[in-house]
Amino acid sequence: MPDAVLRLDKVTVRRDGVDLLRDVSWVVNQGERWVVLGPNGAGKTTLLQIASSRLFPTAGTVDLLGARLGRVNLHDLRYRVGVVSPVLTDAPPPDERVLDAVVTAGWSVLGRADEAYDDVDLRRAADLLGQFGCRGLVERTFGTLSEGERKRVQIARALMTDPELLLLDEPAGGLDLGAREALLRLLTRFAADPVAPVTVLVSHHVEEIPVGVTHALLLRRGQVLAAGPVAEVMLSERLSACFGIPLEITSSAGRYAARLAAPAPRPRPPAPAPAPA
Repeated sequence: MPDAVLRLDKVTVRRDGVDLLRDVSWVVNQGERWVVLGPNGAGKTTLLQIASSRLFPTAGTVDLLGARLGRVNLHDLRYRVGVVSPVLTDAPPPDERVLDAVVTAGWSVLGRADEAYDDVDLRRAADLLGQFGCRGLVERTFGTLSEGERKRVQIARALMTDPELLLLDEPAGGLDLGAREALLRLLTRFAADPVAPVTVLVSHHVEEIPVGVTHALLLRRGQVLAAGPVAEVMLSERLSACFGIPLEITSSAGRYAARLAAPAPRPRPPAPAPAPA
């Protein structure tokens, strides 16, 4: 397989005369862990639709896992891409047993019927659940899980087919502080695994970036403002331009935080000259 897992070349997506993405060029290589940041309406979900082969560009080309979109069997290609997104994928049925919610990904179905699964598939599903802290949930039904547990089960499901690319759409969205930190700890461990697939994570918040992310892409109004190694992109001036407000970005032990930058102090007027004697 070529080093480029995903390559967009001058991609534009236009709907009803509006450019959702405009002239986007982006390359994701083997071994990389990306975060995509941008405000609401920046085009992040559209970018994930392109990256997952759910959407074709109006202009430009997309090469995914060595295949050009438009010249490949999409079913075979999508089997090699894991996606966790409330927009692009459906959640398992609420009465589905958690173990079945994961193992059914091997047949690309939601809701286990009369299909048979080998013991090796069931063990893999259980191991993936264990990897994301859900081994004790295998006999629970999906509808009884907390939001944080559901997110972790859906990530395990996305990994069931051993994908070469994993797309995570705001995996920490909607979680409370404890659940967010628990998930980020698991994603940090996952990012450090040398056999884990290339990962692209989309978020609105820099605090939701797990340790181990190697690259960042900033989107604003459908255009790329910056893309490259995370240390070169996660700068106050670049995030300020991306979100349209003055931000101060800090980092500690691989985690990022953002706050509104303090206004520059106003210069003091010169002191009046002393009155003549």
